[in-house]
Amino acid sequence: MASPSLDTRTYDGGLTRYDVVRWRNALFIVFALSGLSIASWLGRIPSIRDLLHASTLEMGFLAGGISVGSIAGVTLSSHVIARFGARRTSLYALMLVALGLVFAGLSTALGGGFWAILVGMAVFGYGNGTLDVAMNVSGAAAERVLGRTVMPLFHASFSLGTMVGAALGAGAELIDLPVSVHVSVIAVVVAVVGVIVTRWYQSEELGHAVREDDGPASTGWRSRLAIWTTPGTLLIGLIVLGMATAEGSANDWLALAMVDGHDVSNVAGTTILFVFLTAMTVARIAGSPLIDKYGRVPMLRVTAASAVVGLLLVILAPTVWLAVVGVVFWGFGAALGFPVGLSAAADDSRNAAARVSAVATIGYVAFLVLPPVIGFLGEHFGLLNALFVVLVLIVAAGLASGAAREPARR
Repeated sequence: MASPSLDTRTYDGGLTRYDVVRWRNALFIVFALSGLSIASWLGRIPSIRDLLHASTLEMGFLAGGISVGSIAGVTLSSHVIARFGARRTSLYALMLVALGLVFAGLSTALGGGFWAILVGMAVFGYGNGTLDVAMNVSGAAAERVLGRTVMPLFHASFSLGTMVGAALGAGAELIDLPVSVHVSVIAVVVAVVGVIVTRWYQSEELGHAVREDDGPASTGWRSRLAIWTTPGTLLIGLIVLGMATAEGSANDWLALAMVDGHDVSNVAGTTILFVFLTAMTVARIAGSPLIDKYGRVPMLRVTAASAVVGLLLVILAPTVWLAVVGVVFWGFGAALGFPVGLSAAADDSRNAAARVSAVATIGYVAFLVLPPVIGFLGEHFGLLNALFVVLVLIVAAGLASGAAREPARR
């Protein structure tokens, strides 16, 4: 008898192959939209600094505006998801991302100044923080339904979006396209595509098989907050904190660090950011089958070591080409920590949204605290030397990697 066609296979909840593939593809697109929006703004940071005549410290506070909004978004997201579900939460969050981009972009053209841009970035950050948790909760559910590791591939799609955003940013820098025009077009794309693809989401409750080591279900806001007291959540949060720092510090500071520390042009700085994002994307695509083969913990340790080597080369290399080699190793090393940490947080089937929200919030502390810290240190000691702070947190993440071990391997 012939084997049944994949098109007729049914999954958890009675979903067909078509339903699951469309859900998975929607998540690929939403992750990519998030990355596109972030890199489109960050890729124009050199021009924004020139427009504002801002110092390195002031640019650190501007980046901190995104982080403040993001922290609020990820902290409140589990309650929003509990009320509206991951699909509607993702849609609302994408609209806020687009709104924040338009407001900040127009502020650069209409003379709104530093504080107006900061407000736009806070709205943008809140949308992206909320979206981050919602799409990862839905992605973890899709991963469970599919029965294989796909979270790094979702984050590879995010990285692909950042690559496109960085490439468009470099092109916009090259032709002197106004920041307001550039980011407003990106905002329209994010809003329109988001409305279309979020309709393909399925319920994040699918694919749960309750295990004995799962915690009690979090049904109210107090119980969701209590997730923060569990040691497993905090250790996974440390992993995400360190590796989010590895990723976020490059997004915020790599272009400027190469410009100021290695004397490259603005266009070259943005292009080197593109190299970093490309390395991350390649590592995330390659990482999924390697995680299935070797497990989360060995892969986290290897990637942490790669990030340490790469960052040391970027900081200490005497030549630009050697620093770019370091950027590649840094990108490889920063690739898997965040997605693997969020997958591990979702292992507790009763409390996936609350744990992902808690772990993501811990990770976003890096985005809140480090931009002004690195900006302050960079103002006094140089941006390259300021990156030694990132190195310490990456080492801590590597040491805590055992907390992300899969339930089947414990």
